[in-house]
Amino acid sequence: MPPNAPARGSDSYGSLNRPPRTRRLSVEQASESTPLLAAGDIAPTADSEISEATTLISEPSSSSEVDPDDKPLPVAQIVVLCYARWIEPVAFFSIFPYINKMAQENGNLADADVGFYSGLIESLFSLTQMAVMILWGKAADRFGRKPVLVISLMGVTVATAMFGMAKTISQMILFRCLAGVFAGTIVTIRTMISEHSTTKTQARAFSWFAFTGNLGILFGPLIGGALADPAEQYPGLFGNIQFFKDYPYALPSFAVGGIGVTAVLVTAFLAEETLENNMFGGGRDAESGAPAKPAPMTTWDLLKSPGVPIVLYTYGHIMLLAYSFTAILPVFWFTRIDLGGLGFTPLQISLLMGLNGLAQAIWILLVFPPLQHRIGTNGVLRVCAIAYPFFFAICPFFSLLLRNGGSTGETIFWFIMPALLCLGCGVSMSFTAIQLALNDASPSPVTLGTLNALALSLVSGVRSFSPALFASLFAISVRTQWLWGYAIWVLMVLLALGFTIVSRYMPDPDELWRQRERRDLDEDGLLNVGGLTGVAIAGAEAHTE
Repeated sequence: MPPNAPARGSDSYGSLNRPPRTRRLSVEQASESTPLLAAGDIAPTADSEISEATTLISEPSSSSEVDPDDKPLPVAQIVVLCYARWIEPVAFFSIFPYINKMAQENGNLADADVGFYSGLIESLFSLTQMAVMILWGKAADRFGRKPVLVISLMGVTVATAMFGMAKTISQMILFRCLAGVFAGTIVTIRTMISEHSTTKTQARAFSWFAFTGNLGILFGPLIGGALADPAEQYPGLFGNIQFFKDYPYALPSFAVGGIGVTAVLVTAFLAEETLENNMFGGGRDAESGAPAKPAPMTTWDLLKSPGVPIVLYTYGHIMLLAYSFTAILPVFWFTRIDLGGLGFTPLQISLLMGLNGLAQAIWILLVFPPLQHRIGTNGVLRVCAIAYPFFFAICPFFSLLLRNGGSTGETIFWFIMPALLCLGCGVSMSFTAIQLALNDASPSPVTLGTLNALALSLVSGVRSFSPALFASLFAISVRTQWLWGYAIWVLMVLLALGFTIVSRYMPDPDELWRQRERRDLDEDGLLNVGGLTGVAIAGAEAHTE
């Protein structure tokens, strides 16, 4: 393959949009110069006529055929969906600045118990999402993407607005789990963006999707922290309002709820349904003209489809690496140098977290689309899989440099650490690449919602335990000083090497497409045989009469 040529079919869900190489002559193609038998209106009376009537004709020449991959990206629709996508992380992360204090006040908890209950609330949220995600995916596949998206946004909006009114731990759990029940937003938005995009545009579309999620992670905590307990923070404005004294966390919840209302209105009036007019097109029945729908698949059949199991496993593995590293990193930066950390101040942590987010945005927005176009989705995944172990391995190296390098080591550290952090953030491209690989693996447009729901259910399950687990493992590593406090990084490197290995077994999208094409042609052949049998019988009966 030439260096500048994109990997054919390895780029997107659009690989399933390739037209079949042959198709039967349709009613729309028939004209006055077309033999009547070609349209199948009259039963043939001889084997030769049967053969002529059912001959497969070639597609039009490529010069006159419209390439579905040339469909422009509907920017307005992607912007609408990205705005709806922005609400989900804003709602999720907005409670983080105040959830510990809120739980302590509502439950009269001791300081040592606060972390347990705040972690319990978030874990139950993720477990609830995992339980209902597949149901939302199936609903989107059956009733349409838009109604599921609008209903889900409404539910998240109401549940988030009510969370700030909770006065007991049980109410906090109830409202948070209620928000988790309406988990159809993220799975539906992923599916709709997939159906709006093609092989040439979907890398750009999903880079916007990922960038919007990062913006939500940024603005959610800002909104929650700035508006929590307004009577205490802004006594000149809210100090005399008794409501905000009684419900100190209502204002940030109402603010997020108000943003959610705008998302509901925007999607309800501006978002377009994508299930019926998806990028796969779809055959039309010669008599009714209605779109031909593929036969429904059960969840078990979908899980057994070629390429699906390995892609789902890889999806879960990547998210395990992401959530575990996210849980460890702030604690590692805060922990004292002599215990195996970096000893950063809160200001240094916040500045480096901002640099981390900026670097990820640059990689996803500016580097990922052209790189994916050049080496394909699987190529990006393999590059990230090779980089992951090195990215994790440099973390204890930084600590050792500060631990044993003296003032010279500290100077070298601050010279190379920010640059290597920005370079290592390139592994975040794997988050977007695995979504494109998931789209490629979908055997049918009507199963895309369910497949996304399966993936996100897996992610919710991983998110329900991995932060607490790996934060605890880091604490054990530091407390016991196994390998000088760096034992946790040995585990992280081993997990990353597992991703390096499994990335070599990702399915080839071209081969998946060829398998689907053979399946479709086999099904067409069976239909033809059945049709010919009926035609021959009808012709024989007509001659007998």
